[in-house]
Amino acid sequence: MSFPKTSPYYLSSVFNNQFLDVMVNRPIPMIETDEYWEITQTYSLRPDLLAYDLYNESTLWWVFAQRNPNRLKDPLFDFVAGVGIYIPKITTLKQVLGL
Repeated sequence: MSFPKTSPYYLSSVFNNQFLDVMVNRPIPMIETDEYWEITQTYSLRPDLLAYDLYNESTLWWVFAQRNPNRLKDPLFDFVAGVGIYIPKITTLKQVLGL
């Protein structure tokens, strides 16, 4: 069993096709071209919707938490209106994640 490149578990091992090993972190680097943005009510508790609107891929919801670890400790419940985050460009994700 393996995970797609869009998954946060892509680099993590699976034992006996049943058990996920300790997650191997896939950090998203800070780059000057990242856009600072405040989460709006439309996307509150819905990082998947923002990922779809920005990257045309809802499974990339986790990149916001990886890029903003001090602001989004919980990738879902901290993703609320008014929280400012940095959004990586799709070119950064293609390079870092190998998409």
